[in-house]
Amino acid sequence: MTMLSRVAENIYWMARYIERAENTARLVNVNGNLLLDLPRHVRLGWEPLLDISGSREHFAELYHEPDERSVVRFMVSNQNNPGSILSSLNQARENARTIRDIIPREAWEQINELYLRARGEANRVLSRSGRFEYLRHVILGAQTITGLLAGTMNHDEGYDFLRMGRNLERADMTTRIIDVRSATLLSETHEDLTPFENIQWVGVLKSLTGYQMYRRTARIRVRRPDVLRFLFQESVFPRSVAHATGEVEACLAHLPRNEKPLRTVGTLRRKVQRVRPAGLEQAQLHDFIDDLQAGLARVHNSIAATYF
Repeated sequence: MTMLSRVAENIYWMARYIERAENTARLVNVNGNLLLDLPRHVRLGWEPLLDISGSREHFAELYHEPDERSVVRFMVSNQNNPGSILSSLNQARENARTIRDIIPREAWEQINELYLRARGEANRVLSRSGRFEYLRHVILGAQTITGLLAGTMNHDEGYDFLRMGRNLERADMTTRIIDVRSATLLSETHEDLTPFENIQWVGVLKSLTGYQMYRRTARIRVRRPDVLRFLFQESVFPRSVAHATGEVEACLAHLPRNEKPLRTVGTLRRKVQRVRPAGLEQAQLHDFIDDLQAGLARVHNSIAATYF
């Protein structure tokens, strides 16, 4: 491999942090809209976001109550939370700064500008009107960086590490959203609220910007088995687990010394392809997702051990 392992690692983590910031912004945005769509007496609240990000314990160390204001601040602007949007953009910026001679200058400038603006306007998220525009800017800023890198960076080994970082982060977030959102669906606890199950599954799809693509592919109303199949196995949807792991596999195929990481990601892909989501009860779904997340961690560890 001609690329320095330090450079490869910086590119990989830069991509993961940009993706994490975008995913978190989308999550916070969709949660606010979902709560507006549900009946007033239904209290889904903001706690599920803490479970999706795996940060409930850390949140409890910093705040008393998981109310809207506290959770939004924790998820967006609290730099003591390593998973907040601001922390993710800061880490992306630090990784990009050390490889400014590797990535296009315009990409570095865009990452730097996005972080500085997100930091400078962070208080806007505390009002609902300012929050939508702030989060929309983060999402579009992250997508601009992704497009800029795709269109201007050499598609060499460095770009393979960038794609692997982005797609592993993407697969991880998709599994987390399915796990937590499916566990909090109202129909399982409120029999009179079954019609609102549809709204919540639409919320799951919108968290991944997948609603329109689902409708194009499935051409049927939004139902649990079909949404699960789409998000796990739809090979042409960029945020499905199947597509993301396939991208990682394709990138690894270009790299030297790839036997172990290729074997690891291949095992994970076959597991996703074999599952029948419609047959999974909630407890089985949770166990399957736990298994997938452990598999994603093994893929990351194998890439890190081989190349970093």
